[in-house]
Amino acid sequence: MKTLTRLIASLGLISVLCAVPSMAQIANIVKFDAPSSFYAGNAKMPAGSYTVTQPDADANLLLVEDANGSHSAFVEYEVVSTDSPHAQSDVSFNKYGKTEFLSTIWVEGQNSEMQIPASKVEKNVAKAAAAEKHTLSAKSAGQP
Repeated sequence: MKTLTRLIASLGLISVLCAVPSMAQIANIVKFDAPSSFYAGNAKMPAGSYTVTQPDADANLLLVEDANGSHSAFVEYEVVSTDSPHAQSDVSFNKYGKTEFLSTIWVEGQNSEMQIPASKVEKNVAKAAAAEKHTLSAKSAGQP
């Protein structure tokens, strides 16, 4: 009887733990409108509406995809903790001349940011010019 009770308790715990990453993925959807083309990692993306999701909660990998699904890219990110929660969702870019690179994603209410490491393309462009940082407002899942 004890073995059956332990088995049922273990299965219940595993079920709860499997559901937690699914909830985190849904909560971390970020949408933004890019007024000009930009690079997400090494992929050049055209101007338009984009969604950023985390397909696997156990990997530091984001999917950046345009509204109609014709352009998409996976980018790695690093989590950087902050002292206080961010007031709103934002997406930041490093701009070198007319070329922009996705650099940081903030999710409203989170005490951390997702930083996109510089790609090979960005590192090459950075040799010739200094980065100018700019930020666009974004919307997290659940926001109107």
